[in-house]
Amino acid sequence: MLYSGVTAAEKRRLLRERLASGELLRFPGAFNPLSARLIERKGFEGVYISGAVLSADLGLPDIGLTTLTEVAGRGQQIARMTDLPAIIDADTGFGEPMNVARTIQTLEDAGLAGTHIEDQINPKRCGHLDGKSVVDEDTAVKRIRAAVDARRDPNFLIMARTDIRAVDGMDAAIDRAKALVDAGADAIFPEAMRDLGEFEAMRAALDVPILANMTEFGKSDLFSTEQLRSAGVNIVIWPVSLLRIAMGAASRALDTLIDEGHLTSKLGEMQHRADLYDLIDYEQYNHFDQDVFNFQIQR
Repeated sequence: MLYSGVTAAEKRRLLRERLASGELLRFPGAFNPLSARLIERKGFEGVYISGAVLSADLGLPDIGLTTLTEVAGRGQQIARMTDLPAIIDADTGFGEPMNVARTIQTLEDAGLAGTHIEDQINPKRCGHLDGKSVVDEDTAVKRIRAAVDARRDPNFLIMARTDIRAVDGMDAAIDRAKALVDAGADAIFPEAMRDLGEFEAMRAALDVPILANMTEFGKSDLFSTEQLRSAGVNIVIWPVSLLRIAMGAASRALDTLIDEGHLTSKLGEMQHRADLYDLIDYEQYNHFDQDVFNFQIQR
């Protein structure tokens, strides 16, 4: 009932433990707290919270317009609703190195299990769009060092995302990733890899976990979990997939409402009321009321 009974510290510890096992962890992107609970119910290993989704939820493009307060607040709402570890997108850290340090501690306080900081300039662009620019290596390294120094829970996962592949090529991406690991990054998120061979090259060059971003309509092919596992990837995210599916269904339902005047033909596509009540654990709230409030007249 209410929120997860697993503490943030325990979620972080368990995430570290599973990462150390070398297995591939699947993190679908949650677009709200209820979808995070559904991800858990379906048996996935974690929840991802995308900056693109948070921006879209506010009706904004993914160009660095969201604030730390907005991101941490929504992250807390999602993370506390599931027993799974939640990793959140912190873009470029919301400012200079001291801002990055504050970002890390704020996200720790919000109950997240980890985050990633990227090496794009401000204002950033979606990682799978053209026209990106990245900061120099010294600036990128300072961001990660600030994040690591600010961390209070050693199990809070700090990932470094690099977008340099699309700007300067694969060799530059490997060099940048190595520098970020040397700066203290626990894992590397190499954005917009072109093929499995590039993931394999990253795996051969690094001794930390690697994250693969399987976003639709982007630069990367949509590889299967088995393909990514074989390439040595440790975490895979589908950041915007559930939002895209939900918004596609919503658009089609509105079209049906215009054309038919009702949604009777769509009932089979809807989550049933009983399934919703089961997902939100409605029955436990009834038990709580019965235990706390007694409306029987004592005779």
